[in-house]
Amino acid sequence: MNTRRFARTAGWLALPCLIAAGLLAWYVTREPASPFEQEQATTFDPALVSRGEYVARLGDCVACHSLAGKAPFAGGLEMATPLGAIHATNITPDRDVGIGAYSLADFDRAVRQGVAPGGRRLYPAMPYPSYVKLSDDDVRALYAFFMKGVQPASEPNIPGAIPWPLNMRWPIALWNGVFAPTATYAAKHGQDALWNRGAYIVQGPGHCGSCHTPRGLAFNEKALDETGTPFLAGALLDGWYAPSLRQDHNTGLGRWSEPQIVQFLKTGRNQHAVVYGSMTEAFNNSTQFMTDDDLAAIARYLKALPGDPQRDGAPWQYQAAAADARPGAHLYATRCASCHGPDGKGQPDWMPPLAGATSALAKEAASAINITLNGSQRIVAAGVPDAYRMPAFREQLSDQEIAQVLTYMRSTWGNTGGAVDAKDVNKLRGHTDPASSSPIILHMR
Repeated sequence: MNTRRFARTAGWLALPCLIAAGLLAWYVTREPASPFEQEQATTFDPALVSRGEYVARLGDCVACHSLAGKAPFAGGLEMATPLGAIHATNITPDRDVGIGAYSLADFDRAVRQGVAPGGRRLYPAMPYPSYVKLSDDDVRALYAFFMKGVQPASEPNIPGAIPWPLNMRWPIALWNGVFAPTATYAAKHGQDALWNRGAYIVQGPGHCGSCHTPRGLAFNEKALDETGTPFLAGALLDGWYAPSLRQDHNTGLGRWSEPQIVQFLKTGRNQHAVVYGSMTEAFNNSTQFMTDDDLAAIARYLKALPGDPQRDGAPWQYQAAAADARPGAHLYATRCASCHGPDGKGQPDWMPPLAGATSALAKEAASAINITLNGSQRIVAAGVPDAYRMPAFREQLSDQEIAQVLTYMRSTWGNTGGAVDAKDVNKLRGHTDPASSSPIILHMR
């Protein structure tokens, strides 16, 4: 009697479990709907291809999908993740190893929803949580560019190094369901066209939040637009601290005017800073190619994002340096002052100031350590390589010496970043490499 009752109970329990398992299997392997399901793109107007090239510039597709010495968009870049290394894929129109066999709907699902043909989920290193905001017109143009404006390259894709079972992709569908938005950008009522264009670029193709927004325990961006205060509030990523892009006086853009933001994105420098670190790649292949109108729109939007005085601290004010007997003061005088000035004010717009620099005011010292160890990648503005590069000091200075000079820099001229520990220098020394003097500069066509 008890056996039959148990069997009936188990049967009733098994049924909903099987239904739930079936629904889960369907959900994690399905191909989401695309508005282009019935659209068969076979011919492409040259104007559409040209427009797609510009969208690719806005999205800085080359940053992840190209390597020096290889064909554009042939993939191969290694990207570290908490689970192991993955490599960017070939996105040329090669039909065997690239995306040449993708329909417009396939392309749309990959770009905006992170789903490759067959339902295979892409790792969110591909910034589809931002690209989902791309307009249909921009997706259509981007597809035209990759199909007709890029040369096929038969460069095989490199398998990822994430071990089983962590490399199973179906859980990404659940992650998407919780953290990835599903709607394209919708203009905000009450904001003008310039603000909305800036918001679209920053949130969508520009995917600025991928670097500049802090992430949660599930590696999700804590906010995806201006409705969340963490949005663009600064984040540590790959050995660099991407600073706040909000109106934070010390660690953000609070002291920058709109024309100064435009100048920085167009020329790679202004009186406050010079691009370095990961931003150099974004400048070399993306922001300098944007139209003046789009740069003005970005500046307008960023200047509208309020800062957080409680997080940012008291506004920085310059203070002249007094005589200092610390070892870091001597190192600064002999190693740094010739470029950045004894007073820390630099030689704008060529040698950036260290007095009031974000890297000297942020609590996170990764950027200051990284660039001192490894130097800066060459900036190429309007086709002209920069004659002034930050040299690498990893062979000239010990961990302790770098910690000393950075501690001096981050506690002088009113800077409040604080001391740097030699252990932190040593950690980045072992996980970073000197910057290349030959940056990837993509001439698309």
